[in-house]
Amino acid sequence: MSKIKVIAFDADDTLWINEPYFQETEKKFCDMMENFLPHHTVSRELLKTEINNLSTYGYGIKSFILSMIETALKISDYQLKPNVIDRIIGLGKELIDQPIELIDGVEQVLQALQGKYRLVMATKGDLLDQEKKLKKSGLEKYFHHIEIVSEKKEGEYRKLIQHLDVPPSNFLMIGNSLKSDILPVLKVGGHGFHVPFHTTWEYEKVESNIEHPNFQKLDTISDVLQFL
Repeated sequence: MSKIKVIAFDADDTLWINEPYFQETEKKFCDMMENFLPHHTVSRELLKTEINNLSTYGYGIKSFILSMIETALKISDYQLKPNVIDRIIGLGKELIDQPIELIDGVEQVLQALQGKYRLVMATKGDLLDQEKKLKKSGLEKYFHHIEIVSEKKEGEYRKLIQHLDVPPSNFLMIGNSLKSDILPVLKVGGHGFHVPFHTTWEYEKVESNIEHPNFQKLDTISDVLQFL
């Protein structure tokens, strides 16, 4: 780890809590649609719609709102009343207005690492959503660079590492998603610390038993300091 010069942190469910709010909103949506289909079926249909819409809308709350509306129209055979659509939009606005709750230990870790490494926030999603979350979090002061992208794959990480002007071996990514935060970074020659969150969006789940010299699985974000 002595080669590490830049440490990048994912945002949602790594720095602050995110997925539980989405799941809570999804439950409310399923309650609204229970006259048409059971909860588990509504959830399945919503996930299918979300995945189909990723290439059009990307990630984030606005995409989620549009996917809920589209799903509701489909499962109601387009008989949905306008007031129900208005309620779905209201659910999305409630989600946008949720307070930011930092993961335990995050600020202490950033304080300990600031000045010793260049710290980066590297996240995907809607630009406005993520900028608002970062501002509300109070964490912006710790980061040398903010990177908000529409997707987190090998190409995006290569561009980020080139922009930071370091070799991949000097780059460490810390995040809760093996799919988005860890596997692409390992493939481009960087290091990855996986800090699992207790709940994960279905689309981000991967079955993977990683054996790689640049990989560490941690129990909490605070465990980062044992290695740096």
